[in-house]
Amino acid sequence: MPRLALYTFGTLKTPLADSTPATREFYETGEAVYRKIGQRPGYLGHAITNGGDRGLLFGADWGAWGEFTVPSWYDKGRTVETTALAATLSLWTALRPAFDAIYTGLHRAALNRRYDWFERTGRPSHVLWWVPDDATPTWQDGVARLEHLHDHGPVPHAFTFHRAFTGAGVPGVPDEDTER
Repeated sequence: MPRLALYTFGTLKTPLADSTPATREFYETGEAVYRKIGQRPGYLGHAITNGGDRGLLFGADWGAWGEFTVPSWYDKGRTVETTALAATLSLWTALRPAFDAIYTGLHRAALNRRYDWFERTGRPSHVLWWVPDDATPTWQDGVARLEHLHDHGPVPHAFTFHRAFTGAGVPGVPDEDTER
């Protein structure tokens, strides 16, 4: 049965290495959000570096998740000191559990504060797509699909929570019983 991949991307107002209270708060909130999301029904896992170095994205060992990359519109730093972005790549059993995890609880509270931390870019901040049960999505997959979403709008290849498709490519917000 296919699984749902979710890629998120945002450009931060300040580099991750910045010592301002806002950056520290972003890190602390993010760590708490990941702890909670990891306990959610339907959550299968997310991309983490094999070294676990905080702030190291480019050049890190991401294992099966592939080489870290970013959308073509990201024009800020790429070193530990200058990187100003937040990106996630995760796997879910279905759309409803992912939606519930993102739009409720601690993550919802963080979303309400996103403009304290992120620039308003006019670009999509997330993309979803279905992957075969034995596949691990890569950072390159996520970037390609986010750019496709930006250029072409939601389609079965790359869609959003609010313009979703089932694994069979049928438009509409699927429920647990019909999304595959």
